Amino acid sequence: MSNARQATRLLIALIFALCGILAQAREATPLAADEAVEKRMVEISDELRCLVCQNESLSGSHAELAVDLRREIRGMIKQGRSNDEIMEFMVSRYGDFVRYRPPLKATTVLLWFGPFILAAGAVAGLVVYLRRRRGRVEHDATILSPEDRQRAEALLQQDESEKT
Repeated sequence: MSNARQATRLLIALIFALCGILAQAREATPLAADEAVEKRMVEISDELRCLVCQNESLSGSHAELAVDLRREIRGMIKQGRSNDEIMEFMVSRYGDFVRYRPPLKATTVLLWFGPFILAAGAVAGLVVYLRRRRGRVEHDATILSPEDRQRAEALLQQDESEKT
């Protein structure tokens, strides 16, 4: 009798699990109507940054804005615009930040060299800190008066003699 109850409970648990999975199911997205358009869209959107996620490409993002921008890119491709024209449109609308590899110009110098400048500044700060710290340790060692130094040496020698 208990085996039948366990089997029933297991069946009910499986039904609830299946209902949960089905509740999360979405409508399948149709395959690309034109593979050439889809291929160009992916090629272009791989070069663009998702403005919501910022660390993900436009082609890999699931954000609503990314979906809208991919749809817009498909529309421009169907209108016959070139890849450069589409990139120019995106940059004019969202700025150079939208590109993973923005062009090197006066307004993007920090995007290109900012991380290196920050790293160099951090290394320089660390060197300065360590030099000052070493100087303080050496200075602190010379603060002892000659009498204090003799007492410290005597204590150290006494401690060493007790160990042996």
